[in-house]
Amino acid sequence: MTIHCEIVSQDRIVFQGDVDIVVLPGTDGEMGILPNHTPLLTTLNFGLIRVRQKGQEEVFTVAGGVAEVQPTIVTVLADAAENVAEIDVKRAEAARERAVKAMEEKSRDEQDSYLAIEAALRRSNLRLDAARRYRRSAQRPSRLGETDKGD
Repeated sequence: MTIHCEIVSQDRIVFQGDVDIVVLPGTDGEMGILPNHTPLLTTLNFGLIRVRQKGQEEVFTVAGGVAEVQPTIVTVLADAAENVAEIDVKRAEAARERAVKAMEEKSRDEQDSYLAIEAALRRSNLRLDAARRYRRSAQRPSRLGETDKGD
């Protein structure tokens, strides 16, 4: 038995498919979602979404959002999300450097700008940590039978 999973960011469908389990980074901690789960609506923290199908695991970064769980479907509406295999490490490192520099230049008096920069830094760090942690194991064939060619 499987559960359908859809991960949607603001600009695209990041993942769609039937999976055995979905692990979400809820604001109160990680939660595993199996088929026939009790209905649930939760907010998501910055973190990793892991989906497993037929023994293969795919990992996605998520920068906040909400998840709706029904017995047969998990829908994630993410502020930002991407497959770890698609992360451009050089671009993420450059984004982190820009965010660190901007944080150093901004005063905390400029609260809105500071919070936006802080969120950009958290997202960059999440993407880089996920790429480093999961890219090594992503050298195996993907769920579509392709191999990860890396950056």
